Amino acid sequence: MNFNIQPVSQDWLQRALEYQRTLTKPPGSLGFLEEVGCRLAAIQQTLHPRLGKGAVVICAADHGVAAEGVSAYPAEVTAQMVQNFWAGGAAINQIARAAEALVWVVDVGVRAPLPEGERSLTRVRSGSGNIRLEPAMTLSEARRAIRVGAETAREAIAGGATLLAAGDMGIGNTTAAAALTAALLGLEAEAVTGRGTGVDDARYKHKLEVVRAALSRAQAHLGELKEADPLALLAELGGLEIAAIAGVFLAGAEAGLPLVTDGFPVTAGALLACRIEPGVRDYLFAGHRSVEPGHTRQLEALGLRPILELDLRLGEGTGAVLSFPVLRAAAAVMAGMATFAQAGVSQAEKP
Repeated sequence: MNFNIQPVSQDWLQRALEYQRTLTKPPGSLGFLEEVGCRLAAIQQTLHPRLGKGAVVICAADHGVAAEGVSAYPAEVTAQMVQNFWAGGAAINQIARAAEALVWVVDVGVRAPLPEGERSLTRVRSGSGNIRLEPAMTLSEARRAIRVGAETAREAIAGGATLLAAGDMGIGNTTAAAALTAALLGLEAEAVTGRGTGVDDARYKHKLEVVRAALSRAQAHLGELKEADPLALLAELGGLEIAAIAGVFLAGAEAGLPLVTDGFPVTAGALLACRIEPGVRDYLFAGHRSVEPGHTRQLEALGLRPILELDLRLGEGTGAVLSFPVLRAAAAVMAGMATFAQAGVSQAEKP
């Protein structure tokens, strides 16, 4: 599994920072938007970056750990929501329409058959294993799921996407994301486990126990988790859609596109992608910060500042796609603003 990911040029980043200081505004007056614009310029290797059509690839799969009662919703909701995405009735469909983005839905591991009774060609297996008791998948299945995400991302890019996000759907996936994040970052379950779909205190306590048990089982198999191979951790503790999300980001970085993370499960996929190929980090933007405590730990580990903070916890790629207009605005500032010299505007007096 090889991805040819080129690092973003630091020379171009420096050129963009210097150019940003010549634009008709007090230096720093657009705050974080300026940093975003400079990074976009460096990614595209132009002082006049432009972002057109966006795309979000929603990766969907079921989780065996849902049988442990870690979610407020039954497992069949995964398949029902996939159909809702296809029908255009979900939150992400409305947000994507407003943000000029196309929605791609990939079934990488949903248990239920499709409405027409046909087998999904992208489905690696029908749901992952119960990570409390067994590995989520085999190493071969992990690699296949990553390839499914990568191939779908390439289709979206071939369709004209200039900005790429990933979304997730899978009942039980915040439990898998918590276990995988704890393992990748060497953290305790309490540091990364949140309430997911909004479970009550009793179910949250049980969810913590499930994550601890999954980590203990994986450690008995792999040894020190933080030092383990990322693909092995994925196979032990992750989810099929988290694997596919990693593939989306790996292929997107290979194509040189700005990539936008969503909430906790999607950022688990981004973190995994960066462990597989560290160069992915250069292309990542954090669309938002969710209320899941583990999401903040992921963003800290990746060194990413969220563009939006709206207390979101839905998933689907909603927070990522909501940030698309901000990213486009950051590019437009770089591309369209006049410099002081061009506009004949006097600069601030030097002290």
